[in-house]
Amino acid sequence: MVATDPQADIAAAQPSDIGLLGQLIRFALIGGFCALVDLGTYTLLTQVAGMATSPWVDVARAISFIVGTTTAFFLNRKFTFSGGRRDGKAQVGSFVLLYTVTFFVAVGVNQLMLQVLPESAWQHTLCWAVSQATATVINFVMLKWVVFREPSTEEN
Repeated sequence: MVATDPQADIAAAQPSDIGLLGQLIRFALIGGFCALVDLGTYTLLTQVAGMATSPWVDVARAISFIVGTTTAFFLNRKFTFSGGRRDGKAQVGSFVLLYTVTFFVAVGVNQLMLQVLPESAWQHTLCWAVSQATATVINFVMLKWVVFREPSTEEN
């Protein structure tokens, strides 16, 4: 097999040296940046490209989610979980599956919070924050220990 990234084997063989706290900080920073990429794409599509009405607004949201998520995959793989395994298609597939599941978790938790929390001026914001925090925790845990897991010493 021919490697397309000459450093891939070296990076995959070395455990991450930034530690858990470093990974959490990088994950949060990349997540914030990717949220801005997502929002910027959505705003561009709805405000400039004329996709602000149904059904196009849903298409714009789907496109912006894909752009933000794809950006998150590559940045987290490079900067947050750089010592993790690199399985090519299997890794991309597990990432897509993870983000599909957490997307539905976020929507479900948001809906649950809307039913549980009393109506207020902050209800929607609080529901979004709880659902986003839930999805973020799931994403970090699964990215670190499944999608980008570092090879054990027995694997080296």
